[in-house]
Amino acid sequence: MSHFTNKLSIAALLAGTTLTFMASAGAQELRGWNQHAPDYPVSTAMERFAELVEERTEGRITADVFHNAELGEQDFAIEQMQFGGIDFAVFNMVPLNNIVPASQATTLPYAFRSLDHMHTVMDGEIGQEIGAAMEEAGMVALAWYDSGARSFYASVPLETIDDFEGLKIRVQSSDMFVALVEALGANATPIPFGELYSAIQSGVVEGAENNWPSYEYTNHYSVAPYYILDEHSIVPEIFAVSKPVWDGLSAEDQEIVREAALESQAFQREEWAKRDEESEKIVREAGTTVIEVEDKTPFIEAMQPVYEEFAADPVVADLLERIQNTE
Repeated sequence: MSHFTNKLSIAALLAGTTLTFMASAGAQELRGWNQHAPDYPVSTAMERFAELVEERTEGRITADVFHNAELGEQDFAIEQMQFGGIDFAVFNMVPLNNIVPASQATTLPYAFRSLDHMHTVMDGEIGQEIGAAMEEAGMVALAWYDSGARSFYASVPLETIDDFEGLKIRVQSSDMFVALVEALGANATPIPFGELYSAIQSGVVEGAENNWPSYEYTNHYSVAPYYILDEHSIVPEIFAVSKPVWDGLSAEDQEIVREAALESQAFQREEWAKRDEESEKIVREAGTTVIEVEDKTPFIEAMQPVYEEFAADPVVADLLERIQNTE
């Protein structure tokens, strides 16, 4: 799709949204974007949000969630959000890095020590600062969802940072993930996720990285039965409302929408924890060797070249330091 066509699509969507707001009679309809399948924790939480909004506005506002990226891929959906073509959405923070530089602090390796640490940071002052930066880009941050903790797994034992030396590790197509793996002494190998099982099985790569549910449902644990809980990447997902849409709501309705988003946040985190626990149980019962990392200091110290490259912006560097220093 060309950039010009994108703009035409955005204009058409924005016109439709504007007409919705102009209609004084009937319900105000909000459209939500989501890239996940309907039964995913993010999806069920967004549906919960929609139910709460409709119930508490007594039907004055309705919200429909379009799953499986039905309204366009994530980069295009982000652009639509900025213009009001999509009313609300949940986005991973990585694609927002170029639009909101401050968001990059949340995507750097070992920025967060655990999911609980991430919750403390994003629910506090730092989350509010990043939310304010999001607002300047046309999106109002209302809640922070979980997307799990990514750790490394391999077909050979992984017990310490020394075991990464020379290994071929699959990474997603990301300069930062390539730099992360190379900083650990391994060889980064970008491979499509759908080809990864056979790539490990055939020895094209020895390992990869992902969260418990992805490791489990792909059956990667059967060909890479060594999992080291380094939790190098704990990236929050943002529940946001388009600023043009937000500004069109009354103060009363803004409060209703905000509270519904926060309640959906609590629900999503609970659902994610259940999914995470179920997958971990399956993997452990299958006989996978799971290594707990008591001290992540060697891993974090190895990331200094990555921080120098990807946290060169003083704002990002300051946020990263404050995140890591948050108790």
